[in-house]
Amino acid sequence: SIAKLPFIEPSDMEKLKQLERLKLTIPTKNVTFKDNFNLTNSVRQTLHLFFTEIRESTTFAETLKWLLYKEFSSSPDPVWTLSQCPSCNTRSVDLRRNSFSKDYITTCPHCSAEIYLIDTLRLHEAVDDELGAGGILGYLMVTLEQILLVHLIKYVLEIKPDLLNDFLFIKDGPLAFFGQTANIHKPMRSLIEHLFTNHNLYLVGLEKSGPFVDHAKQIEDKLDPGSVLILDNDYIYKYIIPGKANANEPYGRTTYYGNKVIYKSENGYIYVATLPTPTLQISPTKDSFNGLDVICNNLTRLKCDMYDSSLFPVALANKLVSLSNHPSAVILEHFAKQSVT
Repeated sequence: SIAKLPFIEPSDMEKLKQLERLKLTIPTKNVTFKDNFNLTNSVRQTLHLFFTEIRESTTFAETLKWLLYKEFSSSPDPVWTLSQCPSCNTRSVDLRRNSFSKDYITTCPHCSAEIYLIDTLRLHEAVDDELGAGGILGYLMVTLEQILLVHLIKYVLEIKPDLLNDFLFIKDGPLAFFGQTANIHKPMRSLIEHLFTNHNLYLVGLEKSGPFVDHAKQIEDKLDPGSVLILDNDYIYKYIIPGKANANEPYGRTTYYGNKVIYKSENGYIYVATLPTPTLQISPTKDSFNGLDVICNNLTRLKCDMYDSSLFPVALANKLVSLSNHPSAVILEHFAKQSVT
């Protein structure tokens, strides 16, 4: 199992506060970026610059291309099909892997307009030049969190793959891509299959709200401490999500790259977790998951009393990046210095 957490000294907490935060400012309404003539292209260029910014000799764009074209495998995919060109709206545009420049830009074979690699996320399709880009923010946040996750996995694979045995990756939220970005779950599932076959991966996504969390709270008294309830299609559609289970369509088949479980820890905390699976299972069993016991054991040991059923690393990360702490505290400090005599 994963090594026991060391005691964190006050000096270590100060170091954690100095961690670099990823900052992204994106136009959402009544703003254009540089020489762009509309909001949609402003959003596209802003995301492109963010993804191509060099961070320790690599970029998020490199990671995105590595994921989309399955460059982690011995036979990468030569083509990714874009749903439509952002300029001429031609549908099903084939983007060849070797057609991208070093800046991760290619051209549309129909209109010759520039296509950014980040256009594969399709976020621009949800931008309205008049109503704004507010509708993409939730999808963008979830996508960036998971691109960062892939970025870290890629980094470990390049340095020392065996280190994956010593890491537990925890995502705040389910293991899924939603909305415009939903198709990214397909290469993500291929990456999961590759890691399970050739290396290892301990990964879990934890939910804090929603129908699954509500249901978990309703049944927590019926679960014994240390027990795991594996949710299959019939259970989900009978007790949690209104509808009828389809024997050919597992829950989340177009968005998820894992299956859900409800875990009640030895200390009575209740968790709704998604664990990665190479193929989405209609009736998953314990054998469907990699390291279920290891992950549950570490969830118990990482408990935090700050919030209900919270984990120490998640609570700490939320605290370090929360607006109440940063940058609001700095803004209030400047305001106080200028206003108070």
